[in-house]
Amino acid sequence: MADLKKKLIVVGDRILVRPEHGEERTGGGLYLPQTAISARQAQGGWVVSVGPGVPIPEPIDLDEDLDDQIEPRYMPLQAQESDYVLFMKKASIEITFEKKQDLIVPNAAILVIIREEWDSSSDSTDSWSGGPTT
Repeated sequence: MADLKKKLIVVGDRILVRPEHGEERTGGGLYLPQTAISARQAQGGWVVSVGPGVPIPEPIDLDEDLDDQIEPRYMPLQAQESDYVLFMKKASIEITFEKKQDLIVPNAAILVIIREEWDSSSDSTDSWSGGPTT
């Protein structure tokens, strides 16, 4: 018999975030008490999974049969997998799934998104001519 594999599916306008564990020491090497760490209002982490987005209602056509199944439409979220996000800590909900602690964060609690992208303006191949020089 095959083993069942569990999959965590994020719904709606929610984002699954793997939290960055706070720095417990200052730059000078002093250890911060847990009360100082927990007093922070914002927290950061990496996006693991993103829900489909905000549902968009379909316009109602009175001539159509209402029994027909309408495919749901969503407005996608800005956050994407592997983004780093800064979010309001109080709005998040901590979960444990398969021994990993993550946070479910509503889209409205996201403050900023940091996304790594290639910078084409610093590409060194622009100066290459593509052929031998004589």
